[in-house]
Amino acid sequence: MKRFAAPLLCLLVAAPLGAHPHIFVETGIDAIVDDIGHLTHVRVTWVYDEFYSLLITEDRALDPDYDGVLTPEELAQLNGFDMQWVDGFNGDLVVTDGARDVPLSGPQDIITRFSEGRITTVHTRAVTGSPQLADGVVIKPYDPTYYTAYEVNRPVKITGNDGCRGRVKMPDMTAGLKAVQEQLSTLDMESDPEDVGLPDIGAALANEVILSCAVP
Repeated sequence: MKRFAAPLLCLLVAAPLGAHPHIFVETGIDAIVDDIGHLTHVRVTWVYDEFYSLLITEDRALDPDYDGVLTPEELAQLNGFDMQWVDGFNGDLVVTDGARDVPLSGPQDIITRFSEGRITTVHTRAVTGSPQLADGVVIKPYDPTYYTAYEVNRPVKITGNDGCRGRVKMPDMTAGLKAVQEQLSTLDMESDPEDVGLPDIGAALANEVILSCAVP
């Protein structure tokens, strides 16, 4: 996980040791498409698990009465906390057009909410080149190290073109992949899956959002 700068990394070290993954994020995708089926933007929703949300709010001395409600001023302090990306970080989001990775902008139009002890953030990525959905565009949210697990269980939407659709493809949980999951469960917080021969394991365990448009 490479999105955060040093202060937040220090916070994560304070979390209990345990199996990979350490952070669980419910994910929603809104693909913004023009009237001829080109993908122009991807709007991403992340809903963080309660424990990680607690770590973040406690680190910033927010919600001191633990009532699950933040004031507008506190929300303003929290907004963008997960958008301080280091150089080269892809935002844990890969968009492919056939075999080609499509360049994406940095996060835009950032929104942060807090409800029932969980942080939700929304951001938008502009898509370079506006790939045509008919060519087989796939959106894949994942952390290569599987430190963070992204599950696409929030709404998947298409905005801007009623003739386009999105569906979620789950990973094919073969016996080999299940064995890898068991191996990951033995790693502590400081371990990198690549060090034990599991490079880019997050890609193998990722959900895929497959986009398509009706052919005129």
